Amino acid sequence: MPNGDLNWIAGFIWNIADDVLRDVYVRGKYRDTILPMTVIRRLDAVLEPSKEAVLKLSKQLDDAGIANKQAALCQASGNAFYNISPFTLRDLRARAKQQQLKADFEAFLDGFSSNVQEILDKFKFRNQIPTLVEADILGSLIEKFTSNDINLGPDPVYDQDGNVRLPGLDNHAMGTIFEELIRRFNEENNEEAGEHFTPRDVVRLMANLIFFPISDDIRDATYRVYDGACGTGGMLTVAEETLDQLARDHGKEVSIHLFGQEVQPETYAISKADLLIKGEGQAAENMKYGSTLSSDAFPSMEFDFMLSNPPYGKSWKTDLERMGGKKDLSDARFTVQHQGEELSLITRSSDGQLMFLVNKLSKMNHNTPLGSRIAEVHNGSSLFTGDAGQGESNIRRWIIENDWLEAIIVLPDNMFYNTGIATYIWLLTNRKSKERRGKVQLIDASGWFVQLRRNLGKKNCEFSEEHIRAICDLVVNPVETDESKIFPNEAFGYWKVTVERPLRLATDLSPSRLKRFEGTCAKAKEEPLAKLVHRVAKVLGAGPHLNFNAFKDACEADADKHGVKLAAKRQKLLITELTETSENAARVIKKVHKPGKATSDPINGLFEAEVNGKSCCVEYESDTALRDSEQVPLLEEGGIEAFFKREVLPYMPDAWIDPVKTLVGYEISFARHFYQPAPMRTLDEIKADIYALEQETEGLLEEIVGEAK
Repeated sequence: MPNGDLNWIAGFIWNIADDVLRDVYVRGKYRDTILPMTVIRRLDAVLEPSKEAVLKLSKQLDDAGIANKQAALCQASGNAFYNISPFTLRDLRARAKQQQLKADFEAFLDGFSSNVQEILDKFKFRNQIPTLVEADILGSLIEKFTSNDINLGPDPVYDQDGNVRLPGLDNHAMGTIFEELIRRFNEENNEEAGEHFTPRDVVRLMANLIFFPISDDIRDATYRVYDGACGTGGMLTVAEETLDQLARDHGKEVSIHLFGQEVQPETYAISKADLLIKGEGQAAENMKYGSTLSSDAFPSMEFDFMLSNPPYGKSWKTDLERMGGKKDLSDARFTVQHQGEELSLITRSSDGQLMFLVNKLSKMNHNTPLGSRIAEVHNGSSLFTGDAGQGESNIRRWIIENDWLEAIIVLPDNMFYNTGIATYIWLLTNRKSKERRGKVQLIDASGWFVQLRRNLGKKNCEFSEEHIRAICDLVVNPVETDESKIFPNEAFGYWKVTVERPLRLATDLSPSRLKRFEGTCAKAKEEPLAKLVHRVAKVLGAGPHLNFNAFKDACEADADKHGVKLAAKRQKLLITELTETSENAARVIKKVHKPGKATSDPINGLFEAEVNGKSCCVEYESDTALRDSEQVPLLEEGGIEAFFKREVLPYMPDAWIDPVKTLVGYEISFARHFYQPAPMRTLDEIKADIYALEQETEGLLEEIVGEAK
């Protein structure tokens, strides 16, 4: 029996579902029973050798009236958990009556320690028991999991001759089986693109990326590793294994502490169970349930290494509402002071992936030689979504201007089990090496993969060890190649400038327009304004008048003479009811600066003009219909002014920039930096195509003419 084959064991457990649960559960619900039963059987098998010792000690402690028994019982079991029920799963196989089996099985579950109880609660496994009993399959399920054909315990099973019949499974092997089951169920359930199990090859790459560049600097020390969207905990365990191996390779002794948070109850239960199965009781205690965004479980902690595959393309509106809404959100993680201004790092509620990255950045360790290193998976929207001044762009700006972004690696399509979209690994650190300071590396690894023999869901390719090593080598030793480009930080930044053009209004004081205006004023109870306009019309004539400034002056003069107040509401009525925009009209003056109080600066909206016979500086009203914006690269030679003179003024000589509205934005375009145009065709190829078309055309003409004849 190939019990040593981990895939075979996972397949055996997988087949239990079809053998026992078919016709009782739909396939998508098999996991609700199989995953917790796998955990229960493993924990039960681990506890079997110490069962009698635990029961004996539990009775002694009860007789002595000692209530807090947890530490002593864990010591007796030799694990971070225990079970004080009188049963093992094997004991329950002999129960013939379903009701007796139900009672004993529930007593068996109730005997587990509190950390296992939390796992069972998050699995909601007790909710499945009535269904299993009613369908009369609970006994069959237990019998299958305790079959003599499979060994989920840590110790080998021997035959009569003393030979190993079924090898034992160490914690790592059991964790691998568990993760394979999770992968199969995720594939079966076809979960959303942003909620998927991260393939092991991608996880290995991410772990290598955060550790390899500083492998020579690892010391005998304690390191904290964190995943704020830990899912089933796979990234944390791979990170732990990688760091531990690197430390041993460098002759160092390190203490590694894992921390994670997960919002999905079942996935959280899996992560905690997986760590208990692997014998990491303390790490299991450091797995916390709840939303990282709205209920951060580690608000005051800092971490040395962080990695995640957060949900992307998924709404975080519920979290936002819990945090007070966008206007009232006061979490210090998401509003920061940067270069003298307050930046909001709050993204659109429809996609919160970058919020998880901001959460990690708030937990960076700034007081150690290594600082913090972060690897996080994102889809393409994190590179460019959000205009200048909006949350996504502000996050990119905050990261890049703080010089934390080390590299971004684009992965091949179809690398994940349940989504084929393009994905990227962001690599960040607050301790860049000297040669990396002020620079960002982009790596195009989209063409580096090996094809799978058969698809695993959407996943049809993977990284080989050579690919992982090649990508890590480019990060450890950054060089320019066809797949690796290195840019100054400023290459991704731009100024978003608002280009204004003057409002030009023609005023119509014709009888028909005045009659309509009179009716509007009557409805608005503004009869004094209607009388004012009638008086001005008698002086100026019907028009159209192409200088709104002169019309406004005439209205103000009449208002002063007749004691009419030209409040903002009345001025708005004059414009909306009596004017139309006209490119032939004079520019409408917004403000006149007193002589000597302002200097002419046409690019920034201060123009020299003559008003009432005096030379002065004026500002013009802007026409919102003509308003436009331009993106000016931060590396533009000569800056905004040079760009404006070259790209705008030759085509719109009356335009200006509103400096108050100028914003700084950042976006990262792989397409722009790695675009390779298709080679031009030769003249001979083009000529051959033309001749072929001519011959085809002549043939069609002959056919048409022949039919006509």
